[in-house]
Amino acid sequence: MGQLGLGRQFGRLASRLDGAFRADGVFAHDRLRFVDFVDDVEEMLEEVASQEWGDKEAVDGFEEYILRHYSG
Repeated sequence: MGQLGLGRQFGRLASRLDGAFRADGVFAHDRLRFVDFVDDVEEMLEEVASQEWGDKEAVDGFEEYILRHYSG
């Protein structure tokens, strides 16, 4: 997010993701499905992109990219 100039938004988004990861940093699959998590993150990023750049389409493809690379 910092590379995109969105670093100041990180704290706000991170707090909204509370509970998705265990204290050791492992994703909490027993609390939340990964696809639902990725969908929620994409919605948050669209919100940020809309506020910062006036274009929520700037993050299109995030969900597909993440699921293709990390979802096995």
